[in-house]
Amino acid sequence: MPGDTPVNIGVLLNSPYRAERRVLEIQTKLHHWAKEAPDRQFGDLFNLVADPAFLVLAWNRVRENKGARSVGVDGVSVALIERSVLGAEGFLEDVRALLKARTFQPVPVQEKTIPKANGKVRRLGIPTIRDRIVQASLKLVLEPILEADFPSSSYGFRPRRRAQDAIEEIRYYARSRYEWVFEGDIAACFDEIDHTALMERLRRRIGDRRVLALVKAFLKAGVLSEEGVNRESYTGTPQGGILSPLLANLALEVLDEHFAAKNRAFKWSNQRVRHRKRGGATYRLIRYADDFVVMVFGRRDQAEALWGEVGDILAPMGLRLHPEKTQVTHIDEGFDFLGFRIRRHQQRGSTRRLIYSYPSGKSLASVKRKVKMVTKQGTHRPAEEVFKRLNQITRGWTLYFKHGASSQAFKDLDHHLWWRLNRWLAKQHPRQSMRWITRHYFRQSRWWPEANGVRIRPAVDTHIERYRYRGSRIPTPWDHRPEPQPSP
Repeated sequence: MPGDTPVNIGVLLNSPYRAERRVLEIQTKLHHWAKEAPDRQFGDLFNLVADPAFLVLAWNRVRENKGARSVGVDGVSVALIERSVLGAEGFLEDVRALLKARTFQPVPVQEKTIPKANGKVRRLGIPTIRDRIVQASLKLVLEPILEADFPSSSYGFRPRRRAQDAIEEIRYYARSRYEWVFEGDIAACFDEIDHTALMERLRRRIGDRRVLALVKAFLKAGVLSEEGVNRESYTGTPQGGILSPLLANLALEVLDEHFAAKNRAFKWSNQRVRHRKRGGATYRLIRYADDFVVMVFGRRDQAEALWGEVGDILAPMGLRLHPEKTQVTHIDEGFDFLGFRIRRHQQRGSTRRLIYSYPSGKSLASVKRKVKMVTKQGTHRPAEEVFKRLNQITRGWTLYFKHGASSQAFKDLDHHLWWRLNRWLAKQHPRQSMRWITRHYFRQSRWWPEANGVRIRPAVDTHIERYRYRGSRIPTPWDHRPEPQPSP
């Protein structure tokens, strides 16, 4: 692989920019080669997985991730590694030595269950820090190659693509008379992907047997349950692993390819128009990880027929549609997708019928529950700490929904927040009058309290602006070769 001579891990840890620069240059070359030769199979990639720059960048990303404090079956955390005698440098040197000697072997992931709103649980698999580093390095190598093949219809867990892009694409096609919506949900996607079918798809692009063996080893690593029972992994890729979203996108590419082929059948737009006039339907897929919708320009029965068609596409990958969550709806009825409610209805004060997106009822109820939980946790916490946590919850939620028609939802959230805060303050100071609470907390604002410089930020303070639809013009990190810059 052309590029600079690998630099010592210790040097790169002290100069992370150099590691990032080297990785970006190599990724850009891989991506361009994959784009220029769609049938090319890449060999000799294993040395990149063990390259010091790739391992250092992988370490930095694992270390900076908010899940860095979680531990796998070995009980080792990032902080523990950094405090050890060998430190991060010695740890990465050991990992590199294992990879180079071909003796690296993943260990089972630590299972952790998280309760869901519907009463069920989501099962996460937490790899060890060592396994996360190698998975992150593998992703750095594989992603630019596989991204060259991924079509523009998928948005989840892909660089520089956002949920808002998927929402705006739905609105774009709904305005273009794609009015019937097949709402698809894949049952237990991360748990049921067929390993053999997945590896066959990976082999289309990756010819290095050492890399393929490493990916397969992660798939077969097994799970250590919360009860301490070891389970074999016959299907699926652990939800929580760094490599899992990329592999899931590779598996679900079968959907993208199928609908892309249907659209390519119409070389010119007038062919598509004639097909519709003869009673045919046209389809547009918008997918975000394992959640997807198919927009249908046609009749309801043509949308209903997708049940069997999509099921047949997914079956070879070991996947199936969720019978309860998959349904067909009309854009006038509306549907929920990625936390948004998307629906066409008449514009207030006008006769125009427009496509609106705004927070769904479930999303609004979810953020209200979080606010309630914070204000129910007792009065032992300082007011500024509670205010800061509430701001984090509401700020993150409003920033996600600020591109929709969300003003009414923001007002609703503020109403709920105001009442919860006032009840909490009354419990915090049971012997004080409301006049004292007002003088103590509402000196700067009439409506929103402040404590030690931390003021509650109402949701309506978030500026609402329409998101710019980017279509297929979404760049990747590797579209342009980086300009050489001096080392710091």
